[in-house]
Amino acid sequence: MSTIAKKLVVCGGNGFLGSRICKHAVSRGWTVTSISRSGEPHWDAITASKTPPSWSQSVVWERGDILRPATYAALLKGADYVVHSMGILMEADYKGLVSGKESPVAGIQKVFAAQRDRGINPLDRKQGQDIVPESTNDQLSYEVMNRDSAITLAKHAAEEKATAFCYISAAGGAPVLPARYIKTKREAENTITTAFPGMRGVFPRPPVMYDSSRPITVAMAAMVGGGSIFNTLTGGYLNSFMGAAGAKPLKVDTVAEAVIEALSDESIVGPVEIPQLEELASKAWRKTML
Repeated sequence: MSTIAKKLVVCGGNGFLGSRICKHAVSRGWTVTSISRSGEPHWDAITASKTPPSWSQSVVWERGDILRPATYAALLKGADYVVHSMGILMEADYKGLVSGKESPVAGIQKVFAAQRDRGINPLDRKQGQDIVPESTNDQLSYEVMNRDSAITLAKHAAEEKATAFCYISAAGGAPVLPARYIKTKREAENTITTAFPGMRGVFPRPPVMYDSSRPITVAMAAMVGGGSIFNTLTGGYLNSFMGAAGAKPLKVDTVAEAVIEALSDESIVGPVEIPQLEELASKAWRKTML
């Protein structure tokens, strides 16, 4: 393990995975900055307690809007590594469904309806220019949140000479998710790789993640775990259909440890699939035993 402290910036560092990435970076003595719209996490939303953990005092919790680069670009200066740990699973109008303004059937139809590309091309935007889609209804789209925000962040990270950029991708889609979910994830990976060849791109592809501090994630992992066992017993016959729903779930800390280990290992480039995530996390754990 390198004895030189690194500077890490995590966009989405107050989230379920992002906060754990910050935690494991702090444990290595790295300088860590988290950027999110709300700043410091609401701890009871991502852990079992409202009390901030002791390691959080070593993180600089900054406010910034991923769609407005001017709010965070200055925070990337001097960063060795930059992580994009945010995105959306669904585009459904939850408020409309809950309020009764939209029926569940109509909401589901919207989610799975054929869609045009609702994003913008970040590479055509000037440095620091906001990500503004044609319609405000497109702002919370897969294209903008899962793809364009990541490409824009990578663009600014490359401008600041970051040595590595980590985009949290996904193991695959699922029968309950539109194809555009995983399509935009892969488009982000490909564009970051080709547009910024001087910056090492690292793309972890985690499955469903869980932690005992959030019981709902444990329940989800249990359901997915059943699908994973079935898929394994059938020789992976349903891989393309089940996507992440047929993949073995991982503890969120396992993924976070793997991310930090991947960033610190210059040989790790490109997609990082589930078996390699487990290997990297195990490698990181062994280092703490030395």
